[in-house]
Amino acid sequence: MPPLYIGLMSGTSLDGVDTAIVNFEQQTPSLVASHYQRYPEELLQAIKRSCQQSSINIEEFGQLDARLGDFYADCIQRTLSKNKLSANDISAIGSHGQTIHHSPNSEWPFSLQIGDPNRIAEKTNITVVADFRRRDIAAGGQGAPLVPAFHQQLFHSNSETLAVINIGGISNISYLNKDPASPLIGFDCGPGNTLMDQWCQQHLSCRYDEGGQLASQGKTNTALLQSLLSDPYFSATHPKSTGPEYFNLAWLQPHLEQHPCSINDTLSTLCELSADCIALSCRQLGDIERILLCGGGVHNQYLRQCLEQRLEVPLATTQLHGIDPDYLEAIAFAWLAKQTIEGKPGNAPSVTGANKALILGGIYPA
Repeated sequence: MPPLYIGLMSGTSLDGVDTAIVNFEQQTPSLVASHYQRYPEELLQAIKRSCQQSSINIEEFGQLDARLGDFYADCIQRTLSKNKLSANDISAIGSHGQTIHHSPNSEWPFSLQIGDPNRIAEKTNITVVADFRRRDIAAGGQGAPLVPAFHQQLFHSNSETLAVINIGGISNISYLNKDPASPLIGFDCGPGNTLMDQWCQQHLSCRYDEGGQLASQGKTNTALLQSLLSDPYFSATHPKSTGPEYFNLAWLQPHLEQHPCSINDTLSTLCELSADCIALSCRQLGDIERILLCGGGVHNQYLRQCLEQRLEVPLATTQLHGIDPDYLEAIAFAWLAKQTIEGKPGNAPSVTGANKALILGGIYPA
């Protein structure tokens, strides 16, 4: 059996963990097995408390780091067992960890992910690569997004300029110019699902707006939308990255006070905001001949409809290239682990702003 790698991704949507077992023997990675595990409600609430608080209880924080490490190990063991694989079949695990706070522009820049990789290595008996972002930040980079380097290797074409747009809690874009001399560009566009999900959880008693059905029943409040789009993040030049520590309901509230509207109309406006910040990012980059979508947002049909109205280029998911759009980011972190194990760089300085290409992450041997 060829060497396999595991990618673990738990993103800013805070919904659960994607596990991908990947074979990199061919040019297009093969997804050997996958598994999605929702966070148990009590664990989810503990994560949310840590993400939302400006100060933390050290005891609670340490225990949450350990609990998440055990939870990730359990996700891996379930995936291996379900597919009749063993630890001996896996070269390494790439664990993104759960982002608690991303602050690349503070006086002392940092990005904090938890989910103790020591515990993952101990419980699975597999080498773990984790803590991918902080080395890039130490070299003057944003630490995010890291997936554009993988997108470049996977999707770049000499005949067609592509944009790969991941719509997770935060949306990000990779611009793959068909001119091989052009630098790789990528950055966070702004809120993807995060504001819509937070609004649904607070006002509509549901985790998210399935298929965008609720948003489609509302009406866009144009004044509110323009107020939201006036935030300086959207017009800032790249490199740039962001997260729910910035785009959250506290950020939304002052705009709503100026431009009040109904619950459903607010949700519809937030969906339009997600589409607008993606479209604005595309316009900032120049000619794009095709857009590939991935991430949970691909299932929001109303959001995709909003994007089609704004973008006069063909839209497809990464399934067009044989890559499951729900697992592309997990596959990317399997690739990042492989890069690290092989002593190869994982970041793209033209994306993050780091002063050099770097081997990312720490290695935690089995």
